[in-house]
Amino acid sequence: MSLIDVSNLSFAYGGGYDYIFKDASFQIDTDWRLGFTGRNGRGKTTFLKLLMGEYDYQGTISASVDFEYFPYPVPDMDADTADVLGAVCADAPAWKLRRELGKLGVDEGVLYRPFATLSNGERTKALLAALFLRENAFLLIDEPTNHLDMRGRGLVSDYLRQKKGFILVSHDRAFLDGCVDHILSINRADIQVCRGDFSTWWENKQRQDDFELAENERLKKEVKRLKTAARQKEDWSNTAERRKTGVDRTKVDNIKGWAPLQGAKAKKQMSRAKAIETRRERAVEEKSKLLKNIETAEELKLDQPVYRSPRLAYLKDVAVDYGDGPVCEPVSFTLERGDRVALLGPNGAGKSSILKLVCGEDIPHTGVFEPGGGLVISYVPQDTAGLAGGLTDYAERCGVDVSLFLAILRKLDFERGQFEKDMASYSAGQKKKVLLARSLCQRAHLLVWDEPLNYIDLISRMQIEELLLRAKPTLLVVEHDRAFCEHIATKTVEI
Repeated sequence: MSLIDVSNLSFAYGGGYDYIFKDASFQIDTDWRLGFTGRNGRGKTTFLKLLMGEYDYQGTISASVDFEYFPYPVPDMDADTADVLGAVCADAPAWKLRRELGKLGVDEGVLYRPFATLSNGERTKALLAALFLRENAFLLIDEPTNHLDMRGRGLVSDYLRQKKGFILVSHDRAFLDGCVDHILSINRADIQVCRGDFSTWWENKQRQDDFELAENERLKKEVKRLKTAARQKEDWSNTAERRKTGVDRTKVDNIKGWAPLQGAKAKKQMSRAKAIETRRERAVEEKSKLLKNIETAEELKLDQPVYRSPRLAYLKDVAVDYGDGPVCEPVSFTLERGDRVALLGPNGAGKSSILKLVCGEDIPHTGVFEPGGGLVISYVPQDTAGLAGGLTDYAERCGVDVSLFLAILRKLDFERGQFEKDMASYSAGQKKKVLLARSLCQRAHLLVWDEPLNYIDLISRMQIEELLLRAKPTLLVVEHDRAFCEHIATKTVEI
């Protein structure tokens, strides 16, 4: 056991003044299993790269362990998997590697296949197994769930729970709860380390937020009351001062005692006014320390037009077939108005192909597929590649209202400064939000979303969940976030 000590860490890209981190200080135990959370664009991946020494920074990071980053590039994708993994954990005996693969549900036969032939999920699990065999390594695991189906996520979560010494970036609540014992959170104003899993951290955060909101409201009323009281005492003091100097001597019996009396009254009222003002300033200062880490999550809106028929699509014994036989078992379901259908199944089962078929693409298949006539569909693909240029130009090309599009992005935690940047510079999560915002702007009878939550931060996921539950749109979705599917789906279809 040792400590990773971060002291006064400050970093800004290009040496500018727009700091990603400013004077951050905290400590991490190298035996901890840390879940790393924070909204998109807050600098989670940047922090991991700082630990790896890839950027210059101000402050100090001291550690007695070697940092290993996941995912890492494979130089020769055509090499046998055994050779690829052997280069990662050269000192580990082969039996240990096979044991680790077994724990992750990976057949050892993959070792004798070219790495390029492995599915994305198999690659993820194989590389993780090799990394954990490295001596004195503290793993920096950056969003491993994006290529894992539900079963794969469960296996990897169980596997990580048996390990120690890593930072895990993930936005999957169930996945984090299954394997971490601490949470490292990048907040709006600071970085905090908390003991417990994600659900414990989230519950504590909500409790702290509720306390601060209530305290802020109390102090706001107190400041207003004190401001009124101070003004009143000051007015009384000024009145007493005017009476001292402007008295009509013919109307005062003891003029010699009048002026000192009014002077004492003026001094006393002014002293009280200053004391109240001091209390007001203290309350203002106390109020200013609150709400710095309150995350704004404004309500999203969706106005979906009603399709003319109760049935939007019908599939009977449909199986995708590219000529070498069906890639999956036949699937049957009816998509009716108001349905939120979650299409579940392992990687490579043909879920994305079914979505593209529903969207009107010419996907070779067997069985019966009957789409509704005049059906307008908004499609969100898995891939964000190709997003480049300005947001306004993109919205105009897609035929959506620019103001509404930007307003949705603001609600999804986009800073206004991001609006001026090229989309190519966005984080993966920010790019996915662009696709989702565009979809929410489109007047479509049916939303078809293919893994919409990849890279999306947890708070934004909850915003989207609440929108779907409130607006009740017709939706066909492929998503491996178990909690999301359990919350929003009215039907589930397994392939």
